[in-house]
Amino acid sequence: MDKKRVEAARQRFDLVVHYHEEAQVEYWLARELMPLLGYERWENFDKAVLRAMESCETSGVEMADHFREITKMIDIGKGGRRAVKDYMLTRYACYLIAQNGDPKKEEIAFAQSYFALQTRRQELIEERISLIERTEARGRLRESEKRLSQNIYERGVDDAGFGRIRSKGDCALFGGYTTQEMKIRLGVKDNRPLADFLPTLSIAAKNLAAEMTNYNVEEKDLHGEATITGEHVQNNLSVREMLGKRGIQPENLPPAEDIRKLERRVKSQEKKIAAQSGKLPSSAKKDNQGGGNDPES
Repeated sequence: MDKKRVEAARQRFDLVVHYHEEAQVEYWLARELMPLLGYERWENFDKAVLRAMESCETSGVEMADHFREITKMIDIGKGGRRAVKDYMLTRYACYLIAQNGDPKKEEIAFAQSYFALQTRRQELIEERISLIERTEARGRLRESEKRLSQNIYERGVDDAGFGRIRSKGDCALFGGYTTQEMKIRLGVKDNRPLADFLPTLSIAAKNLAAEMTNYNVEEKDLHGEATITGEHVQNNLSVREMLGKRGIQPENLPPAEDIRKLERRVKSQEKKIAAQSGKLPSSAKKDNQGGGNDPES
């Protein structure tokens, strides 16, 4: 998500924030938030809110402090009005809704960062989006390699063979450098996976090659270590060639921060969100935005 789209999204989210003067708490209305998170139907978004409520209860946080079902009056034409269900949501509630969404959607990835930070400055949002993208890419690679391991095990290759296949794939992707040599280049300890210290682009490259191998192993029903090794090496060479056409040599990219530290940082931030969000008032009152569609208790 580039800087211009981040700033445009930030402005859209800022426009729908409300402030309760008495409780001194920011809040959002679910029906205003819904389209910003990429939802078109209220029924689907309502389910997402309910899942977030369950997450709140599971975390041991008082749900009523962050989620409040309210009735909102809307215009229906010809001077008529009707009541519809809505929710008042604190920043923590909005974060939980985003956390339960699909992180591959730009709107969700942005919202996770926007609501996770007390100061919603653009550069901090950009930094956290990059962090989320890297941790998500690492998760996808884990799943791809887990599936590859299962695929080749079912086709007569043991764990040691899987290690050799993966290492030869790395050698093809990184211009002849083995997994161990890449660890030395990037200063990675022997007992840690190389991918935990690769930049997002390299992780994505490894994942693409692994997915290509999975697809062809399954579609062509490939068997044996030699055959599957050849397939995996060729796929990594193809990915390397694609990167090379854009002037990118993955072996020369600088190392990234230890993914475990990033994951711990994210969890540490999450623990602070509920406390920093404040609490909803005991009853819904007009906020300082005014207007005819203010929530009513």
